[in-house]
Amino acid sequence: MKVLVCGGAGYIGSHMAQWLAERGDTVTVLDNLSTGHRAAVKWGEFLEADLLDPASLEHAFAGRFFDAVVHFCARSLVGESVQEPYAYYANNVTGTLNLLEAMRRHEVQRLVFSSTAAVFGSPICDLIDEEHLKAPINPYGVSKLMVEQILADAAVAYGLRSVALRYFNAAGALPQHGIGEAHACETHLIPNVLKSALGTGPALKVFGDDYPTPDGTCVRDYVHVQDLAQAHALAIGYMDTNPGTHAFNLGNGQGFSVREVIAAAGKVAGRDIVYEVAPRRTGDPATLVASSRKAREILGWRPTWTTLEPIIESAWRWHRDQRF
Repeated sequence: MKVLVCGGAGYIGSHMAQWLAERGDTVTVLDNLSTGHRAAVKWGEFLEADLLDPASLEHAFAGRFFDAVVHFCARSLVGESVQEPYAYYANNVTGTLNLLEAMRRHEVQRLVFSSTAAVFGSPICDLIDEEHLKAPINPYGVSKLMVEQILADAAVAYGLRSVALRYFNAAGALPQHGIGEAHACETHLIPNVLKSALGTGPALKVFGDDYPTPDGTCVRDYVHVQDLAQAHALAIGYMDTNPGTHAFNLGNGQGFSVREVIAAAGKVAGRDIVYEVAPRRTGDPATLVASSRKAREILGWRPTWTTLEPIIESAWRWHRDQRF
């Protein structure tokens, strides 16, 4: 297949490009390099374009044929979205509309959309499935839910086939391929823990130790980035025989507390990891764990990274030898 990976110079997008290329697909990467890295584009043709610039999108699509588009382009920092909501709605919603218009003009009818667990807001049950109430509590989550609604409307109006994949905490790396999580502003726990262990990051903080969880710290569901790439590839095939719009949650189905992650990282790194407890952050729910039963049963998704330490170990090797 010929697949356009929007945001393919970023963390998850670069792993998607690797997965597709390894299975024999023709990959084209589109990215504006605002947060992605040119060095992460190792598979396929690279097109520098911006979803907020329709002319650059038209140039990217002109003279090319794509069977499907996988869409990772987004601003994704929850706290920043609260401070800069206009920027998030412009980038995540308007940018997606521009992409969808370009797809329609060039008769590309299949899209896999990178959504998020943030569409659910504060959980009302231990395992979050697709039927859970959608009540996002920040502009980032709202922007992603807006796009999901746009995709549903586009299915009716234009026959667009789409799959939205709502994943929880992406983690891990493929150090053997030279790709991993490299954000200029890092907010994710595992890379911050590992940077602390390496002495390349700021002092590690644990935001709150008085949550109603076994050890008082937040519990999250971590899914390896390679397993996410696998799910996106399965979603492309699923649309062959399933018109309309669809959504699936992706996670391991088990939660690990912040302190459990720190302990596992210390074991992988072979050193104690020092941290300080800071006040809770606004909007952090105590527990976020996915039910991925639907993705397993319908897409046939079978995650291969099912325990915490191997996920952290892959990230550790990437951060230890990071090249960009």
